[in-house]
Amino acid sequence: MQLSPNEHNNFSLTRFESMLKTNDVYFFDSEEFEEIIHYYLENGKIALAKKATKLGLEQHPTSTNLKLFRVEMYIFENKLEIAEQLLDELYLLEQSNEEIYIQKANIFSRRDDHENAIKLLEKALEISEDQGDVLSLLGMEYLFIEDYQNAKYYFMKCLEQDEEDYSALYNIVYCFEYLDQSEEAIDYLNDFLNKNPYCEVAWHQVGKQYYALKEYKKALAAFDFAIISDDRFIGAYLEKGKVHERLKEFERAIESYTITLTLDDPTSFALLRIGKCYEKMNNPEMALQFYTKCVEEDSLLDKAWIAITDYYFRKRNFQKALYYIEKALNIDNENVLYWQRYAKINKQLNLFEEAEHGFRRSIELGNYEMDTWISRCDILLQLGEYDAAINNLLQAKEFYPENAEIEYRLAGLYYTVLEPNKGVFHLKNALNLDEEYSLIIEELFPSVFKNKSVKQLIVNHQKPSV
Repeated sequence: MQLSPNEHNNFSLTRFESMLKTNDVYFFDSEEFEEIIHYYLENGKIALAKKATKLGLEQHPTSTNLKLFRVEMYIFENKLEIAEQLLDELYLLEQSNEEIYIQKANIFSRRDDHENAIKLLEKALEISEDQGDVLSLLGMEYLFIEDYQNAKYYFMKCLEQDEEDYSALYNIVYCFEYLDQSEEAIDYLNDFLNKNPYCEVAWHQVGKQYYALKEYKKALAAFDFAIISDDRFIGAYLEKGKVHERLKEFERAIESYTITLTLDDPTSFALLRIGKCYEKMNNPEMALQFYTKCVEEDSLLDKAWIAITDYYFRKRNFQKALYYIEKALNIDNENVLYWQRYAKINKQLNLFEEAEHGFRRSIELGNYEMDTWISRCDILLQLGEYDAAINNLLQAKEFYPENAEIEYRLAGLYYTVLEPNKGVFHLKNALNLDEEYSLIIEELFPSVFKNKSVKQLIVNHQKPSV
């Protein structure tokens, strides 16, 4: 049914589009309509495909294939009940049409009923003359139910039918990886390469498996074979760069990444990695150049913004670091990594309200690291927001129920807000957890530390038991 690039089919498509423009009615045979519809579906022109299907059925009302195209579009629009009704009608007329089973399976799959979808696809497989597509669909259904062993089996069968079906090859490797079978994946790929020695995709996948196993020399060799098979294979150059980085061969890594920039539009990944390599070579100025190019290429890549911010932070140019992290936040206000940096930079600048806001947003966005809770607490102390500091620590206790740093701070805070009973409770908890952290009271709460009862509690706990 695929539209071939010959003059007849081009002529049919041109005639059809001319008809739409002039409102004239031309006759097409059913196969011409099928080719036209297939072309539009392949190119994502759904409205034109629907128009062609409608006109096709007006001229050929008994065409099963045209009706199946209509079903396909109903499924695409999620009009599953209508599609199912049409398929039931077609099934009564043609029980040996594999496409009816395939589309029925598609409906079951849309409803997350993958077991019944598989049963229908198995029936389609029994009557199919060209099994490749059905085998691929079976593989996908098994992927949906996380049965990777069976998924792998069907994708392998699919590849046996068509050795250039690289989608099936990728899915096979994915199944091996999920099953933690890197060695088995390598064996399978090597067997495939014995029959297809110039398959760049297979060499690329072998290299990735060796990389995962930390067999970097073998990985490099595989990526080199991929490049020999296709010297414009960008993925192989990128992976080769990653291997050189692992081997601390940063100049070679830069060479591999740079080649990708000449083959296609620069990728943010390659620019970022070149920057990282320069950084590891103690050339921060060159690193900064590539980080800047990276954000120009892809403003949504947080690693690049963070790299620029961290560069200025390390140089203690906090104003410049703040400038760049604010630019990043203007682009993505929900990025927790940005807010973490925003908070730490403002803390360095003694802008405590801004720093507190940054730590609070980090927590709201799911950063529950101990350091974040503690840092926010200490800033709230600086601001005199004692109740907020207490609430912050009580939330932290839900994640870290037995933490001395939290308990000492809670003790100091409760004494500060004149709730000594709670202060004693948390101080005893803290001392039992780790008495060495009692310095927290002295450093953060000097007035509390001067309290005789507090000193006595600490001293009594530190006395060796008789």
